[in-house]
Amino acid sequence: MKCVICKQGETRPGKATVTLERNGTTLVVKGVPANVCANCGEEYVGEEITARLLDTAEEVAKKGVQVDVREYVAA
Repeated sequence: MKCVICKQGETRPGKATVTLERNGTTLVVKGVPANVCANCGEEYVGEEITARLLDTAEEVAKKGVQVDVREYVAA
């Protein structure tokens, strides 16, 4: 797909590091599958993976964790 940010590059399968913050909790997930623009590096994470990341962030926040850094694990 054409990148919506730079409007020049094409996206290719790759990996991203996603940082989510909520209510004083920071979750960093490395190695998240994403489409990455070959021109500007913008990262696009799919809807299903995004839903999983948000669920994980909610679980971490409920446990009262302030900072959590983890590697993405496919379902």
